[in-house]
Amino acid sequence: MVGLRACALFVAAFLLGGPADAAEQPSAAQMMDDLMYGRGSVGGPFTLTDHTGKPRRDTEFRGKLIVVYFGYTYCPDVCPTDLMAITQALDALGPSAEEVQPIFITIDPERDTKVLAAYVAAFHHSFLGLTGSPDEIRKVANSYKTFYAKVPDERGGEYSIDHSGVIYLMGRNGEYLGFMPPQTNPDRLTEVLRKYLTR
Repeated sequence: MVGLRACALFVAAFLLGGPADAAEQPSAAQMMDDLMYGRGSVGGPFTLTDHTGKPRRDTEFRGKLIVVYFGYTYCPDVCPTDLMAITQALDALGPSAEEVQPIFITIDPERDTKVLAAYVAAFHHSFLGLTGSPDEIRKVANSYKTFYAKVPDERGGEYSIDHSGVIYLMGRNGEYLGFMPPQTNPDRLTEVLRKYLTR
């Protein structure tokens, strides 16, 4: 879905994160390479909790295209920009958007779980926010080859999160279809979704 030229648009998002504990996730560079060159599978089974407190499994969404985005509610720019682009793409699809399930998976469950419902309400009405324990989130993120790492703010005592910000597209049977880089134009998102909806 995206070629090598697009790598330049988001390679920094992977590399800026720096190395994390090897027991938690592969390095940013390794995850980027694996995703770019199709090494290994992407996605897989999961059970997480939605923004209403209900357990949700990946198998519940069979029959729909799934747009998956990993981010966090305190993200100042990339996350809301990408989620709005997804929203605009779904709006452009009209009634066909009912065949698409957008999912936002928090990579900051410690802070996000209590505010997840209000956050996803700011975007397309069909957005589903998912959360879980830090270990559960890490497992799902690793299966999607999504890198993220906390960056402490020594002055304020808070933290931000460096993350890859990739938009994943999964098929009607849960199969991986491809990815789009951060800040993909809404028109391009609409074009890609339309292509797969007509198949």
